[in-house]
Amino acid sequence: MGARSRRALARRNAQRAVEAASGGDHVLVVTGSDEVAEMAAGWGAEVLVEPREEGQNVAARRGINRAVEKGAEAVLVLSSDLPLVTAKAVRDMLDAGGRHASPVVVAAPAIGRGGTNALYLRPAEAIGLHFGDDSLAKFRDDAESRGVRFVIHRSDAMALDLDEPSDLARLSRAV
Repeated sequence: MGARSRRALARRNAQRAVEAASGGDHVLVVTGSDEVAEMAAGWGAEVLVEPREEGQNVAARRGINRAVEKGAEAVLVLSSDLPLVTAKAVRDMLDAGGRHASPVVVAAPAIGRGGTNALYLRPAEAIGLHFGDDSLAKFRDDAESRGVRFVIHRSDAMALDLDEPSDLARLSRAV
């Protein structure tokens, strides 16, 4: 897949994530790209442009901090590389979080590598951020060490992310 095709796929996935998340109370996109910021604003999202890109955990923390500043009691951190995500999948995850008393963490696991593609936190600062390889286990350990309920939320629509070339083959088989 060439650079243009990868950029187009990334844009489609980002738009799909924003549209899927629009079923929640508020959508905030954190990005280091002015181009993505402009697109996300056009899709109806609030945008927080990072002063410099420092990785997913720092970006997610910036977004959570902004949400808390605006009064959010809970947040859903959703990866932007989920080609199958839907508004129903987001609503189902929010509902799963709402079924448990606070504090609670609900995590949607990624296929392979032990990653996490979506994370619901109530309160918004219930645990630290550990996105990356083996993040699911790290989130679970952090929650357990703080006495926070940890729930796995299985979602086919949130399981596939596009991190590696083999993920594109999975996508081809899924659609």
